[in-house]
Amino acid sequence: MRYNFTDIFTINAGIVGPKVPIHINGITMNPGVSFGGGVSFGGVDLQQYLGKDIDADLTNGVYVIKGFY
Repeated sequence: MRYNFTDIFTINAGIVGPKVPIHINGITMNPGVSFGGGVSFGGVDLQQYLGKDIDADLTNGVYVIKGFY
């Protein structure tokens, strides 16, 4: 399913954090974790995708991110 980046992540002064549990490339992250630019999460620098849409499946309350539009 297609989601807007801000449906799943918060952005505050360039710091990104998940609003909901997410899973990317074998790594799960819960709300309360945040990171700035240049930080790779599951091999993905999420800062590169600010403002993009996300392709994800909701499985057992976790958004499994498959890609970006």
